[in-house]
Amino acid sequence: MATSHLLAAASSATFRPPLLSLRSPPPSSLRLNRRRHFQVVRAAETDKETKANAPEKAPAGGSSFNQLLGIKGAKQENDIWKIRLQLTKPVTWPPLVWGVLCGAAASGNFHWTVEDVAKSIVCMIMSGPCLTGYTQTINDWYDRDIDAINEPYRPIPSGAISENEVITQIWVLLLAGLGLGALLDVWAGHDFPIIFYLAVGGSLLSYIYSAPPLKLKQNGWIGNFALGASYIGLPWWAGQALFGTLTPDIVVLTSLYSIAGLGIAIVNDFKSVEGDRALGLQSLPVAFGMETAKWICVGAIDITQLSVAGYLFSSGKPYYALALLGLTIPQVVFQASAQPFFVLGLLVTALATSH
Repeated sequence: MATSHLLAAASSATFRPPLLSLRSPPPSSLRLNRRRHFQVVRAAETDKETKANAPEKAPAGGSSFNQLLGIKGAKQENDIWKIRLQLTKPVTWPPLVWGVLCGAAASGNFHWTVEDVAKSIVCMIMSGPCLTGYTQTINDWYDRDIDAINEPYRPIPSGAISENEVITQIWVLLLAGLGLGALLDVWAGHDFPIIFYLAVGGSLLSYIYSAPPLKLKQNGWIGNFALGASYIGLPWWAGQALFGTLTPDIVVLTSLYSIAGLGIAIVNDFKSVEGDRALGLQSLPVAFGMETAKWICVGAIDITQLSVAGYLFSSGKPYYALALLGLTIPQVVFQASAQPFFVLGLLVTALATSH
């Protein structure tokens, strides 16, 4: 598969996971400036050369559409509500929404009734705008020192949004997500609040992914697997638990797909190499170099799809296995972009497990 397609994706989307205490002191090697009433982190003397090459303002001709989606190439904005939306990175919501859809399909109990559709929409709002928005905001909070090197014009390092405003947003999104999880358990008649606990688990996983002292993202392997689990496994489990029960084969399959999520997560690391290297974060592009990281990325995605196809075949579901294989072949033979085929493969697998 051509790695150029994967690198292109890195410029248009960020793939980071769910997260409490927000005031971690910046590294001693950083000095702080104040713009408005917010701490702005700047690179140390040892990073002067890198910082000198980083633009203080967003590139000319920034897009308002990119700003609302929270992707690179965004126009700088003064409207606080547009800035708040940018921090939640709406472009990262669809994978979680799709995960809920796959879980509902895998349950075999979803029906196109008003109630079931309403339940699934609430679950998607919990997983996407609320908990993913929380994840992205808290990740940007803890990445403010890296962004001060790579993209100092982003909302937090530039001081476009205050410290109190960021912290308030994180708590509101977190509590809204947990509240919707509890509501769904009551709505589904669960004796055990499984969706609420999945939301709590995902939030904690996101927190330790971004926050010290654990800061899982410092390790490319562990951090990216946690990211894959947050974006694939957890929303799938929530969608399936809402309409049915989780089964061992689902746990196995979603764990495999979380490995594929590791490959997709690497795409986001390509754009942060300079900041990661300056601050000692061992992302895979930093640890192994860009070229090797590209092959780890495509290998994780393709090998996972082939492994799941083999699992389905051995489970007596050859037609679904062949369909999944058919989606993988273009990636390997024709070097097509992986993500559309990967997304469709998730749905094929969900439908296979529902029968």
